[in-house]
Amino acid sequence: MTFANGKHAVGSAFHDALKNQTFQAAASLSYYSILCIFPALILLSAVMAYIPVPDFFADALMVARVVPAGTMPMVYSVLAGAMGTNLRAWLSFGTLGTLWVVSSAFDEMIDALDTAYDVTDPRPLWKIRLLALGLAFISGFLLICAIAAPVVGQEAGAWLAGRMSLSGVFALLWPFLRWIIAVGLAVFAVQTIYFLAPRVRQRFLSTLPGALLSIACWMGLSYLLGIYFRYFENYNRLYGTLGGVMALMTWLYWAYFIFLAGGELNAELAKARHAELQRSYGPANVRSDGRAA
Repeated sequence: MTFANGKHAVGSAFHDALKNQTFQAAASLSYYSILCIFPALILLSAVMAYIPVPDFFADALMVARVVPAGTMPMVYSVLAGAMGTNLRAWLSFGTLGTLWVVSSAFDEMIDALDTAYDVTDPRPLWKIRLLALGLAFISGFLLICAIAAPVVGQEAGAWLAGRMSLSGVFALLWPFLRWIIAVGLAVFAVQTIYFLAPRVRQRFLSTLPGALLSIACWMGLSYLLGIYFRYFENYNRLYGTLGGVMALMTWLYWAYFIFLAGGELNAELAKARHAELQRSYGPANVRSDGRAA
């Protein structure tokens, strides 16, 4: 890969993101997320109750300060109302509905990434739904670990320092290291989706550029939207009690667009590598996964 090829791949990814109905796919994914976010949080609170860390779920929700300001009070109120009722009914019927909506969301992701790579998916619906659920569980587990890293990181660092007699330098570096671990796990989760979702043969490392772009732009998006909602826009004035929901949907919409744009970048880089290898070794000597035969 040369700099010129990489620059062309970035331009092609931007063009394909506009051509491949990426905005429509991002809107669908944000809608699915709004449908399943509250049942998923209720289920997550029940699971986190078995983790031997006091107030772990409440501390984990504090990490959600990356979401636009004004949305978390709405989330807290809905969770308090739902968990104050029959929690077992929520966990039984709500879990089934959550699994269906989550599988639908990841099915949409698979279809969007297949479109980015210009491939058709001949797999039957049940296989795609099973893959969607598998991706949901794997990425969800990695994201929970990413959330847990800064939440329980202080206690874990103190435990490591006491058991292994580490120096004071470790105590100074550990607050930064736990956030690096959290970001690394988030990148790994995005890479996993990029690697397993599309119906293509590729190397896991080749999905890293899109994952890095997605996480970096997502963090920048959260910061900029936070400033916008805080000083320039007041959705509560326009939508009333639905203001928090609309702000959350706006954040999800652009976050999913960034995620799909990262997939477009990986697809264009793969096409550029494949074309470069074909020019170097000949079409007959290049495998479908972009490696020389």
